[in-house]
Amino acid sequence: MSKKAVIAIGGNSLIKDKEHKTIPDQYAAAAETCKHIADMIENDWNVVITSGNGPQVGFILRRSELAAHELHEVPLDYCGADTQGAIGYMIQRAMYNEFARRGIQKDVASIVTQVLVDKDDPAFQNPNKPIGSFMDEKEAKRREKEEGWTVREDSGRGWRRVVPSPIPKRIMELEAIKTLNRSGIIVYAVGGGGIPVIKNEKGELEGTAAVIDKDRASSLLANGLNADVLLISTAVEQAYLNFGKENQEPILKMDHIQAQKYMEEGHFSAGSMLPKIEACVAFIKRGGKKAIITNPENITRALNGETGTTIVEGFAVPPPPP
Repeated sequence: MSKKAVIAIGGNSLIKDKEHKTIPDQYAAAAETCKHIADMIENDWNVVITSGNGPQVGFILRRSELAAHELHEVPLDYCGADTQGAIGYMIQRAMYNEFARRGIQKDVASIVTQVLVDKDDPAFQNPNKPIGSFMDEKEAKRREKEEGWTVREDSGRGWRRVVPSPIPKRIMELEAIKTLNRSGIIVYAVGGGGIPVIKNEKGELEGTAAVIDKDRASSLLANGLNADVLLISTAVEQAYLNFGKENQEPILKMDHIQAQKYMEEGHFSAGSMLPKIEACVAFIKRGGKKAIITNPENITRALNGETGTTIVEGFAVPPPPP
């Protein structure tokens, strides 16, 4: 039986830096990451690929804003759907071309994925995820009044729209993903954390203006697929204790109880490594066996335990008898 992995690729897998943001640049970056994923597939891994989409959604929103005098603007949930299709196309084409070079007979498919969130999630009462372009205060207040946006000043750089980031509850297309995965098809799904949907009073799905953390959604997907490994591919080779300080120390392996302790001690930044560690711990708590964090070029070595940060199940030590 093939081993099964969910691979969550981060923004660095699509946009290397601020000088390389064009579509050809993004495809080249995706193709490079797909080479490392193809190494896994050659080693008998059956994979489902997910990705972030933050910059790509930002680009669509900006184009929409600039064209608003002439065309209707694009709602946020449709921006997510658009990026899932575009990024999925990049990955499908890159994987097809890489398979052709290696003589691998595999199909690749993308699924536009909805992810159910709770309409009563507290995040809807406290939007905090900045999206879209910077605005001056006057424009921000106008859109707040006319369009019902929540806007905030962002670190002295200007005003931005902020949206909720609710907890993912259910991958709506999970059975379709399972069916393709069981057939040996490489799947791209849950792009950008999935399109957030809620159920209305009639039980119907409705898109909502929110953003789901892609690592959380990927963790939920990995449990749903009963994956052997959740692999989060990011910009750094490993997670670190005391990151950025003189005494920083790479973490090669830890159990989920140690990981929770390190989170409580503040070792991981809320804007970068913390959500990845949280996603890995959640995967283990829901029954997963192993999660790995590393960068694309070290995926094979990390799977062999040579680098990266591996998180496994830990067992609490009972207190000594009185």
